[in-house]
Amino acid sequence: MDRGVSVSLWCEEVEGDQSRGPSSQLRAPWDPTVSGQRVIQRLLRVEERYAPSALYVTLIQREPERREELAKWALEVCCECGCDEAVFPLAVSLMDRFLSASLSLPVSPYCLAAACVLIASKLTECDNVTADTLCAAAECGFPASTLREMERVILATLRWDTAAVTPQDFLPHFLASVGERGRDGDGGDSEEALLSTLRRHSDTLAAMCACDSRFLGAPPSLVAAASLNSALRGLGSKGPAQLAAICEALAELCQVDLVVLQCYSDMIEYGLRQRLRTGLQQGPMEKGEEVETERPGTPTDMRDIDF
Repeated sequence: MDRGVSVSLWCEEVEGDQSRGPSSQLRAPWDPTVSGQRVIQRLLRVEERYAPSALYVTLIQREPERREELAKWALEVCCECGCDEAVFPLAVSLMDRFLSASLSLPVSPYCLAAACVLIASKLTECDNVTADTLCAAAECGFPASTLREMERVILATLRWDTAAVTPQDFLPHFLASVGERGRDGDGGDSEEALLSTLRRHSDTLAAMCACDSRFLGAPPSLVAAASLNSALRGLGSKGPAQLAAICEALAELCQVDLVVLQCYSDMIEYGLRQRLRTGLQQGPMEKGEEVETERPGTPTDMRDIDF
């Protein structure tokens, strides 16, 4: 070992946000040594393994209402339970892969969605959501024993291969690259604040894509890059030249054509405007208030969007 390298064996876990109860949880900080092109290349190779079948994508996109209803319900449950941001996209991925294999909904579709949330929570969180909590969220539409049986059916169908790659797996690596390319000398604190805001906005937009069947079948890397690119454009903190350079870098990282990335970014912003416009139309309209047609800034939390 090089004696000139400073090595610290001190555990640097930090106490996270406690929204479920008094029990404390420790979370390790982001480790820059597990980032970089090598990790991104590995994720790009693995993501193809967890893609739903083309037949399932075609069938769902013809009649997307039921699938989107289940995804939105899973999102509401994850928000109410204070789940980690990685739980919801993994739960939707599990649900899509299960339906892709079976091509039929079970007797209780909400039991399927709840079981996917349960499995995803067990994989990504120390203090996972309980079966009783999910049954209560479904207003006792099924007992806990049925939920556990559905969990076993999903695991058997997927052959216990449940650690799927999601857009949230790519976002930290893409953000690290954006942070390196986007530094303009404004100071470390402002740059850290910008990256934190970008992460929240990107998580929000990626969650919106998981609920939207138009993005079903798109590679998670492309969804992550397009979400991050849309968040950057929505914040307006970078100039046109910087935005163009970052967009090119993101396209290179996820190995897609620049036009494709821009197209998906436009789709995300169009979908966001649709949802915000729908929320304004459903809510009380003040006198003289009009629906904004220009591109809005992205919200800071996925619950700010009316799914």
